[in-house]
Amino acid sequence: MKGDLCLDEIFDILNVSYSYLPGYPVLSGISLSIKKGEGLVILGANGSGKSTLLKMLCGLIHPEEGKILAFGKELTEDALRDPKFLQDFRQKVGFVFQNSDAQLFSATVRDELAFAPLQAGLPKETVQKRVTDIAQLVGIGNLLDRAPYKLSGGEKKKVALACVLTVNPEVLFLDEPTNGLDPRTQFWLVEFLQALQTAGKTVIMATHDLSIVEELAQRVIIFRENHTIAADGAPLQVLTNRQLLLEVNLIHERSHFHLGGSRQHG
Repeated sequence: MKGDLCLDEIFDILNVSYSYLPGYPVLSGISLSIKKGEGLVILGANGSGKSTLLKMLCGLIHPEEGKILAFGKELTEDALRDPKFLQDFRQKVGFVFQNSDAQLFSATVRDELAFAPLQAGLPKETVQKRVTDIAQLVGIGNLLDRAPYKLSGGEKKKVALACVLTVNPEVLFLDEPTNGLDPRTQFWLVEFLQALQTAGKTVIMATHDLSIVEELAQRVIIFRENHTIAADGAPLQVLTNRQLLLEVNLIHERSHFHLGGSRQHG
């Protein structure tokens, strides 16, 4: 691919590599494009590089080799130093961390939800209404005056998601979104993300939880443990390849995975 993105492509990753320590790559020669409105699930064993790729797409870290185009412009440290570019980019993307405590820091849930839109320069009256609306949408209206650190894991996840949605991003990134959630909250989260996809949001998540793939993915990318891409395709195409799932350490020899869920025999 040459030049700027095609009209329906919002990210273009071009031969990207990255290491946290010299000689220990976590991404190795990654190339792919992401289209607007896609439901993309990135699968891989722990440490395969999927979370690192999400952070890179959000501009939290940057490639050592290769480049990333975001919304038609190269995403670099220098680009993010431009206040206009930074504000525009941060309003287009939202990131929900695996550990909700990593992004919750205010005294109350209300303050958490108000932080990003206030930073974006929205009037206080607009922010107050948006906080109320998003809290109702996510089902946390009863938590607005609670301290985030006193909430349950599932409640924290809802608050973290609500914080991201207050700026109405075009793209939502989620790192291991079902990690630590009870079954009821996981069911709620899957249905909520499906609704966001129906509304036209681009939802990109990294996980090793095969049970949610069929419900949320239009496209699946699988990382090998050597930090390269093993497969890229439709869920049915990718997840019916048992040998591939064994190779990338997503199932073991006694696993019985099928679309609709997986069953493990220990």
